[in-house]
Amino acid sequence: MRSTPIRTGLLFAAAGAYVIGIVILLLWLRGDWRWVEGWIFCTAWASFIAAIFLRLQYKDPGLLAERMRMPGSGGESRADLAILIGVKVVFMAWIVVSPLDVRYGWIPRVPLWSEFCGGLLFLAGGFLMFRALSDNTFASQLVRIQSERGHHVVDTGVYGFVRHPMYLGASLVMVGGALLLGSVCGVLVGVAMAGLLILRIFGEEDLLARDLEGYRAYCQRVRYRLVPLVW
Repeated sequence: MRSTPIRTGLLFAAAGAYVIGIVILLLWLRGDWRWVEGWIFCTAWASFIAAIFLRLQYKDPGLLAERMRMPGSGGESRADLAILIGVKVVFMAWIVVSPLDVRYGWIPRVPLWSEFCGGLLFLAGGFLMFRALSDNTFASQLVRIQSERGHHVVDTGVYGFVRHPMYLGASLVMVGGALLLGSVCGVLVGVAMAGLLILRIFGEEDLLARDLEGYRAYCQRVRYRLVPLVW
């Protein structure tokens, strides 16, 4: 019983340190602590992370524990483990490249209206990710069958529109966030992230169709993997 508040405190501290560390790194690399777009992005991103963390901590601690599993600890395939590590590397590259691109002008900045559109895409992506985690208690970062948690198909909420709303949301966050910051290089890294997630979908769906009861029928009901009416 005593360990519960201690563990909760440690989780809050770790989440806070992660968010603050990313914010400081982004602004430091830009070299301008008065960077308006950077502060807008950081405020929205920190709010988004906090909302997800608080929702999982108090409404779905089982999913929070699942998402904190280290890569490789869930028995996933070597191919998927390599993709997951690649996703994490590309994300950090995105955090580094975007402010440096704006700072040194590697590629001319996007116009102001594009930054506004990027902000809308970022908010839409964040909403999709939050809803995906709210609708699906099995939304692990690892591609595995969670038999110990009673894993079953989820086809409600955003999962009734596309089969991988989390990946769609992440792609929008990466591309939209880079546009908001004014970085074309960041957009290109975001597109690379979307490509990795698309590659991951194939292996993930093979596993789920083979080992998760009802997934094949779900694929017949919800025909689009990532983008409604497209794919």
